[in-house]
Amino acid sequence: MGPLADVSLRDCLAPAKLNLFLHITGRRPDGYHALQTVFQLLDWGDRMHFTRRDDGVISRKTDVPGVPEADDLVVRAARLLQTTTRSALGVDIEIDKIMPMGAGLGGGSSDAATTLLALNRLWGTNLSRQTLQDLALKLGADVPFFIFGRNAFAEGVGEALQVVDLPKRFFLVVTPAVHVPTAAIFSEKALTRDSKVLTITDFLAQHSSDADWPDSFGRNDMQAVVVEKYAEVAAVIEWFSNLSPARMTGSGASVFAAFRSKAEAEMAQAKLPASWKSTVTESLDSHPLFAFAS
Repeated sequence: MGPLADVSLRDCLAPAKLNLFLHITGRRPDGYHALQTVFQLLDWGDRMHFTRRDDGVISRKTDVPGVPEADDLVVRAARLLQTTTRSALGVDIEIDKIMPMGAGLGGGSSDAATTLLALNRLWGTNLSRQTLQDLALKLGADVPFFIFGRNAFAEGVGEALQVVDLPKRFFLVVTPAVHVPTAAIFSEKALTRDSKVLTITDFLAQHSSDADWPDSFGRNDMQAVVVEKYAEVAAVIEWFSNLSPARMTGSGASVFAAFRSKAEAEMAQAKLPASWKSTVTESLDSHPLFAFAS
């Protein structure tokens, strides 16, 4: 390994994701749920800063409330890469936490993937994208998607990925003041687990920029369970019902609607109750650090 060009990488976007639909098609022998979904990257998320260390120490410089450093997926990702590659280098990691936790936006998974991609460059480990995806799966089911780095039709536990080209859209993402634990929702007896298995062709045949989307295709199988348990999420979906088709992402709590222009999304945002957090953002075609793996 020759001299490393970068000593630090600043202001790295860890993008949020939306599940345009999310079907649970069964339960696997290993206990995990079999899913089908389409992941959409957003031009909005946490901002991360990495400074290379030569002493091998991995240090998170930002406190994340409720997440001890040793348990943080970001730290675990850095240590996994360090162990796998036997790198003697370390890193200081700072996180500007923008995405709310327990919102179904993939915040922790995206931060972990951005860490793997950034350190692949900063440490000069030069692992392939597929190798990084294999490592990422050890950290969580959504992490490989962010390494994959393109909008994708996903199956399995979310790790079997195919690129899909999606139209440019603007999204209004609304997050009520509630944390929805993913594991608890997956364990609910009322959760639908027998949705019909579809193909990427089914999705592409029905999905167009002119459709009344997202109601034009599928649903989120977790939404009915979440709205029954969390009145705050139900209230957001009800608020959208007189304005635009909306859907919960992931296991919640965030709810989103798509618009063809930023102005339309901002007009809707202006009508929101002040107590709800929200953002207007646009779609991304690829991860900002996509070039850091090949």
